[in-house]
Amino acid sequence: MQPLIETEETLIIETPERVPLEFALASIGNRFLAVAIDHFIQFFLIFTIGYLIYAVVGMGAEDSSVEMLASEMPKWTAAILIILSSLVFSGYFIFFEWLLSGQTPGKRLMKLRVIREDGRPITLWEAVARNLLRIVDAIPGFVVPIYSTGLITVFLSRRDQRIGDMFAGTVVIRERSDEAPTFEETFSSNRLSDSAFVRVFKPAPFKADMALLSEGEMEVVESFLRRRFELSDRQRLWMAWRVALPIMFKIKPSYEKGDFNYEAFLEELLHRYSNRKRFLN
Repeated sequence: MQPLIETEETLIIETPERVPLEFALASIGNRFLAVAIDHFIQFFLIFTIGYLIYAVVGMGAEDSSVEMLASEMPKWTAAILIILSSLVFSGYFIFFEWLLSGQTPGKRLMKLRVIREDGRPITLWEAVARNLLRIVDAIPGFVVPIYSTGLITVFLSRRDQRIGDMFAGTVVIRERSDEAPTFEETFSSNRLSDSAFVRVFKPAPFKADMALLSEGEMEVVESFLRRRFELSDRQRLWMAWRVALPIMFKIKPSYEKGDFNYEAFLEELLHRYSNRKRFLN
């Protein structure tokens, strides 16, 4: 990978093996476009819900004008509309950032991701915490979020964090997929050696449900561990993080944070999966 441009704002995290791992912080422009896409999807969903309720309530009415239906609409129907609209507006970011490991549809299109300040994937707690304070960041707007407060805190923050990020301990990064080696580039050349099960690190203890893992996911882990020695230290760290991130989000392992290492985690993961597979067979 090419080194980061010196003028680009970066987040440098020191891994437990004391090797710096660099992340490019998302620019304000990219974050604005991502949130604009997400708000467009939100308002579209709210409009669709309102239209469906309007269509159901208006069935069989002699006068189905918006004014007449609004005045005669049952209170429970209006309450449902308000509740569903509030859930879409407040739960949209929480749901997608938790489901997609730090991404919403807008962030995915702009290649952005929310991670914890230590480089690990966010949990449901961080997704809830950072988005509950979105209403504060959106001040002075609510129905039409303006994010004046959020912009000010991003400018003042050393890590480009809005208030929600500061509270949750998260940062928004730009995924530099164009600079990172792809799986095809990494694993297509040369014949694979049988070194996937060679331990470089001491076993990394963790607790997780191994039954959640798929064959395809473990094939990616095994391929990385076989070819990791052909990568530079920086590529190796980056690829270990990229391989481990979605798996960690899926199985949600519990482990000692002070001794954690992404590559050691993948080594232990492969050994446990292989032992479990042999036992089941």
